[in-house]
Amino acid sequence: MTQSVSRRQTLAALTATVGTTLAPKSSEVLAAPTAQSPFTLCLNMSTIRGHKLGFVKELEVASKAGFRSVEIWIETLQTYLKNGASTADARKVLSDTGIKVENAIGFAPWIVDNDADRAKGLDQMKREMDMLAEVGCMRVATPPIGAQTPNSPKIDLYKAAERYRTILELSDKTKVIPQLELWGFSPNLSHLGEVMFVAIESGHPSARVLLDIYHLYKGGSGNTMLPLVGKSAIEGFHVNDYTADFTREKITDADRVFPGDGVAPIKDTLRLIKRSDKPIVLSLEVFNKAYYAQEAQTVANTAMAKMKAMVAGV
Repeated sequence: MTQSVSRRQTLAALTATVGTTLAPKSSEVLAAPTAQSPFTLCLNMSTIRGHKLGFVKELEVASKAGFRSVEIWIETLQTYLKNGASTADARKVLSDTGIKVENAIGFAPWIVDNDADRAKGLDQMKREMDMLAEVGCMRVATPPIGAQTPNSPKIDLYKAAERYRTILELSDKTKVIPQLELWGFSPNLSHLGEVMFVAIESGHPSARVLLDIYHLYKGGSGNTMLPLVGKSAIEGFHVNDYTADFTREKITDADRVFPGDGVAPIKDTLRLIKRSDKPIVLSLEVFNKAYYAQEAQTVANTAMAKMKAMVAGV
């Protein structure tokens, strides 16, 4: 009887101990999780690029408008660094403004057929990736630069996939992931199917695609086949709008307008790409001269208001 009681007491003590270990202390109880937004609102600095504000002022304007995520242009960052600043200075500015750099816009010619030009492009991309990693930007846009003019020859898609894998292997070291960007006006990578072919045939797990409301329209792909892309392939997405004044053949980069000011199927597109596991970065990319003629803060404030309306109800 004594042994039985002793065993019962021992088991009770162990149970109490385990329960105490596993149960959170009252001060550690977490608040009930809230629904995560499917989108992160981001300002591509193209939207205020015509104001020529420079790296620091662009961030200050974006922050004041309420943006906590931006896409920077590599050239703007390089100018800032050439004028005497360091990547540590850039990180401090980002911290002070409460801004995260989600992606960078670069133009290294990684896809071209010319071996010498492509080697230079790879060297450029490696240097830019290293720089971006130092400021905390872990993505870089990789459009078909050098193969985008009307007289550019068509590049074999299998070769394009091999070349994309090469820059993805650079990212294995830098951790800055190249986002394969569709350009609707280009003879190369202008269609959704081409971009997906290159991404898939690269055979690299870090392959990602960067799509755009305007470029999907310009290239003729539209949004119908977006469900086949696979949501893990899209981490960032460029948003904008276009009016009925321009045909697909005639519209240009500069004709893009704020979301909601045109006829693009934006909300339908966002419903097709949104994911439940993590938010997609929606970056407003326009190059509108009418906006450049306005005060930069007004443009950024309007951008935020338009984007909030854009995602409402999606």
